[in-house]
Amino acid sequence: MDDILVGRVMTSEAITVHPDTFVEEAASLLLEKGIGSLVVVDDDDRLEGILTTTDFVHIVAASKPKAQTTVERYMSTDVTTASAQDPITDVADVMIEQGIHHLPVVDEEGGVIGIVSTTDLTKYISGLQPRRTA
Repeated sequence: MDDILVGRVMTSEAITVHPDTFVEEAASLLLEKGIGSLVVVDDDDRLEGILTTTDFVHIVAASKPKAQTTVERYMSTDVTTASAQDPITDVADVMIEQGIHHLPVVDEEGGVIGIVSTTDLTKYISGLQPRRTA
């Protein structure tokens, strides 16, 4: 499987938000799209961070969400990424080692071109094709 690259299994259209997006809107997007993470980008689609359903567990547990709170307050900024040319075995190893479920896929300039999740990897290995957009 070392010859299977991330670009083959990633979801090519990551759902993105900006750092100034309100957490209420972000939560609605996660539910509406049935996804587990939002990639946070700047105006040039460069990676700024990631906000996951796990982050929302922390938000609720801390009882800190207030009206008009932005995702910037809660997003992870030390984000591990993948390249479309990375072998999926390497990505799976990173996910296991770091205990993460979503890796934004970026190009050489740091622009977000997709996202790969544990669900994408599982679907591929089970013989089902991961959902692809555009």
